Amino acid sequence: MVDPIFVSPLFMNFILPFVLIFTLIFAILQKTQLLGENKQQIDAMIGAVVGIILIATPYARDIVVLLMPFLAVVASILLVFMLLYGFMMGKTNGDVLDQGWKYAFGAILAVALGTFLLMITGYWDLVYNYLFSREGSPNLWINVLLIAIAVGAVVAVIKGGAGNSE
Repeated sequence: MVDPIFVSPLFMNFILPFVLIFTLIFAILQKTQLLGENKQQIDAMIGAVVGIILIATPYARDIVVLLMPFLAVVASILLVFMLLYGFMMGKTNGDVLDQGWKYAFGAILAVALGTFLLMITGYWDLVYNYLFSREGSPNLWINVLLIAIAVGAVVAVIKGGAGNSE
């Protein structure tokens, strides 16, 4: 069976990296106008040369090819986080109470998204066992809880003291 063109080694290792780097270099040169205004042909030539140099250098090309899936995954995770965060918060009137809720919902969303990512990647059991099933884990969590309470008390005293200084 013939592989689709989008997963062929020629397409994945040569055409896509060339197009990516050509487009990136061309866009940077156009935006910065480093070589002057209305120099699209020169910017395109430089972009093409840099793209050809990239695909002719296996080490650099491999870095770009291996880095792009990571970029796609991280961009997708950030998109999901921003969509859910925007959906949860909507428009606020800028009140201090709204800011507190915004931070609280953002933290809950970050923990939920992180937990979900651990679960779908198969690392949840490893992390769970490391945090909760080791010898001494209860002592660790008791210490974390006590430190969190102490930090919360200090923050409450500082915030409460700042409001009474009038």
